[in-house]
Amino acid sequence: MNQNQNSTIAQGLSIQHICKQFGDVRALADVTLEVAPGEFFTLLGPSGCGKTTLLRIIAGLELADSGRIFSGGKDISRLPAIKRQVNTVFQSYALFPHLTIFENVAFGLRSRRFPEAEIRKRVGRRLEMLDLSAMAGRRPHQLSGGQKQRVALARALVNEPDVLLLDEPMSALDARLRAQVQEDLRRLQRKLKRTFILVTHDQAEALVCSDRIAVMREGRVVQCGTPEDVYDNPRDSFVAQFLGAANLIPATRVPGGVETAFGFLALEPQPSWTTGTVAIRPEWIGIGETQPAVNGIRARVSEIVYRGTNFDLWLEPGPIRVRTSSYRRIEPGREVWLELAPKELVILEDDTR
Repeated sequence: MNQNQNSTIAQGLSIQHICKQFGDVRALADVTLEVAPGEFFTLLGPSGCGKTTLLRIIAGLELADSGRIFSGGKDISRLPAIKRQVNTVFQSYALFPHLTIFENVAFGLRSRRFPEAEIRKRVGRRLEMLDLSAMAGRRPHQLSGGQKQRVALARALVNEPDVLLLDEPMSALDARLRAQVQEDLRRLQRKLKRTFILVTHDQAEALVCSDRIAVMREGRVVQCGTPEDVYDNPRDSFVAQFLGAANLIPATRVPGGVETAFGFLALEPQPSWTTGTVAIRPEWIGIGETQPAVNGIRARVSEIVYRGTNFDLWLEPGPIRVRTSSYRRIEPGREVWLELAPKELVILEDDTR
């Protein structure tokens, strides 16, 4: 690998105070993020939260109303898209139907007038990396959805961009193929050591692919961290519910813990608020026949949902949702003890007084 390739791989992004308005709609409000070189970074949020607008601003397809973007220390905020070392893979793949797979991948290099020998070398390398060499002579209509997705990736990567942007590229795939492509994409990013930025509304996809996740809501970043940190320690009820299932329990602070509709719950540490919310993931709730020493709740199973690898149980009083392994079947109507261990309860920061 030559020196130029090493310097290309080492690019990160600094996104500083980006704002964008479309008429009366505020799409982005003072978004600031740091994306490390070679990081797989995900923008996660519901439709309309601003994640795709931010991606388009990074790509140069939209201009921010204010704020700046730096790539490798260079201000690219006003550079046209064609001059940015950034490539985008769109949800629709945007392949040319009349061109072969080889020519689709080579298109960007030909438009930049690369020598034919260099084009064949680069395209061949990317097709081989993505297991597409045998399909070089086919046209897009002859490929499956997963194969088209890999062609779109090859076409973007052949230009050796500093940053690869992925705009919900797996949303059109069926569930089985989507899971496979997510893993393939993560392996590819680690192999290339390039900076990837993924936009998705799929929390499972974000958890599988990412080094870090920025959760967005109404044009703002509400929490940013590793998948484990954002999942295990959600900042507020929006993050807790968007990034997986969560039981939200209204609570009032009392000495040693909180008072809830289920009674007293011990907490570690104590909340800073007087009234607020605590959360616990369904899979973190213990279930058994005997009363726990701390934070035990007597409950009755009202509904059971089989999900293959696990059961989801709904219990009363509640509603409380508990997730158990599928080998352990508990019938509706049965009374059980639940354990909400103090270390598993998360103190949320929204709607506090």
